[in-house]
Amino acid sequence: MTTTTGRTATGPAVGTLLRGWRERRRITQLELALKAESSARHISFIETGRAKPSQAMVVRLAEHLDIPVRERNALLLAAGYAPAYPETPLAAPAMNAVRSGLDNLLAAYEPNPALVVDGTYNVVAANRGVQALLGGLPEHLLTPPMNAMRLTLHPQGLAPRIRNFGEWRAHLVERIERQIALRASDELRQLHDELIAYPAPNHHGFDETADDGGHRNSPADYAFALPFQLELEGQRLSFISTVTTFNTPMDVTVSELAVEAFLPTDSETAMFLQQLA
Repeated sequence: MTTTTGRTATGPAVGTLLRGWRERRRITQLELALKAESSARHISFIETGRAKPSQAMVVRLAEHLDIPVRERNALLLAAGYAPAYPETPLAAPAMNAVRSGLDNLLAAYEPNPALVVDGTYNVVAANRGVQALLGGLPEHLLTPPMNAMRLTLHPQGLAPRIRNFGEWRAHLVERIERQIALRASDELRQLHDELIAYPAPNHHGFDETADDGGHRNSPADYAFALPFQLELEGQRLSFISTVTTFNTPMDVTVSELAVEAFLPTDSETAMFLQQLA
């Protein structure tokens, strides 16, 4: 007869993992118990290893702690259960509806640039608006799997074209650091370390944190969101970005897909994109 345990052979106990997530979410044991229709005493016993949670309890606690799907599988394994969420390759026939929906969404955004990235920011799909922005970049950055972070911040990538490079770089680095806090990924950590090691690109004399009049930008200069300001073919383009994810995903791959669209902030940028199209 086999029995399940609350600890994997090499990893921490499920209670330790749950406590870490609860503290990260800044939720008390009582608050979590009320959400999960349990008791603070039972939550305490689970976290200290005095009680073994059922599979249903692990899933329920993970849902109320808003734990990423991939990490929910790790919790189940730590508790001695099989993973509950599959990880289906995007190219699999079962994902036809997902791929078709993403293709339709990207096409609908044109001529505005839009792309789909996976959990490590590799580009899995992009529309013609994105392709127009990448003209002239070296082949080694465009060879699949293209990485959106690397394409943007590499000194041979878009970085020399970004007018507010310092601000945009800080935004992207903070974004990836938030992802690392949510997901124990060596690949994400290595990408982060690579990005922060890049030298600042040569911006041909203009101040990466100032506008054309020499005024140094501050958050008050932006009415609603930090813009992505890019110079292309002598035209200064300005975008705001939106990120769209799937609601209540039940597959690891789907849970980590994100659609990022870049919308023009001024009529000049919109007109330039129309001309490119």
